[in-house]
Amino acid sequence: MTPAKIRRLKLACYSASLTMSAAANLSPVLFLTFRSLYGISYSQLGLLVLLNFATQLAVDLIFSFFSHRFDIVKTVKAIPVIAVFGFLVYALVPFFWAEQVYLGLVVGTVIFSAACGLAEVLISPVIAALPAKDPDREMSKLHSVYAWGVMGVIAVSTLFLLLAGGGAWQWLALGLALIPAASAFLFAGSELPPMETPQKATGSLRLLSQGGVWLCFLAIFLGGAAECTMSQWSSGYLEAALGIPKVWGDLFGVALFGVMLGLGRTLYGKFGKNLGRVLTLGSLGATLCYLLSALSPLPWLGLIACAMTGFCTSLLWPGTLVVASDRYPKGGVFIYALMAAGGDLGASVVPQLLGIVTDRVMESTALLPLAESLSLSPEQLGMKMGMLCGMLFPLLGILVYGIIWRGMKKEKSPEKQENA
Repeated sequence: MTPAKIRRLKLACYSASLTMSAAANLSPVLFLTFRSLYGISYSQLGLLVLLNFATQLAVDLIFSFFSHRFDIVKTVKAIPVIAVFGFLVYALVPFFWAEQVYLGLVVGTVIFSAACGLAEVLISPVIAALPAKDPDREMSKLHSVYAWGVMGVIAVSTLFLLLAGGGAWQWLALGLALIPAASAFLFAGSELPPMETPQKATGSLRLLSQGGVWLCFLAIFLGGAAECTMSQWSSGYLEAALGIPKVWGDLFGVALFGVMLGLGRTLYGKFGKNLGRVLTLGSLGATLCYLLSALSPLPWLGLIACAMTGFCTSLLWPGTLVVASDRYPKGGVFIYALMAAGGDLGASVVPQLLGIVTDRVMESTALLPLAESLSLSPEQLGMKMGMLCGMLFPLLGILVYGIIWRGMKKEKSPEKQENA
């Protein structure tokens, strides 16, 4: 491949990563808009997030065991086309079928989430297959694009809703559809490198018999939960629980989360080392951020905690992906698919759990005295309790990433290197 073709393919992959940013954050930034316009409950709003990542999870699992049956090149090039269709359904079904708004949101979410699942499985191995002096740095750059995309989507969405009002949210969704449209154009003229996949499902099953694979799966599950729970819920949490106006909460909380997420990945790509230690400390920092955001009596301090969660979780997902792909290089697309499944499982189940906890606490008359004693509304108490539940996942991650860290140190010990 010529340098020009490599640059075009990288741009196509980066735009696919931006599409994932748009798909993951469109519904969360509209949570309270949907609640005020259509009366959608927090559980239903959480279900949109669950459907997003559960659909990606289903795609991940299919590719985990049957990647050898797909035409990888055609599948990669179809990703942005599917995403454009999903955004159109998401925006237009509620516009033309007002009595079935939620159904349109669900169907559109499933479609563009399927595209994101394909992108999550296939874009990383495309970048990994390109010639590069430092492959880990190229992978970090790809994931940092997603993080900067989160910031951009939040900032643009917040300003759009401020200027145009929540009633114009469909135009926001249509505007975001231009991102995968650009990606489709770039992929159409790109040449893809060959990528290794297991020739049979039995090759995948042999990898599953190794305990280290499942440890990485658990780690990325916890990392995905820690990152995406805060990313998905911080917009509504800052406004409803902490009383911060939406425009300031989104710009200085949610968008800053994306900045910190991108900053952490960018800094590691340039200067990082000792990945196992970074993962363990990141999980510890995320635990403290969740705790502070839930219990801080000062709204601005809670806002900072929400934003700093992005920095603490920035390496948990891509870092685990690097660890798994380095330990099992012959796994090819299967390892990327399996790790994506673990991350998506955490990113789908835990945000939905927060929605359920919030609704149950709000509806509980037994907790009304507690809310009154804390000078909180039932909704505020519910969201704070949900955030405390979210803290449990990075807390467990401290143990899991610590085990990975110790294993990496043993692999690099002088005795083991000498024996090797």
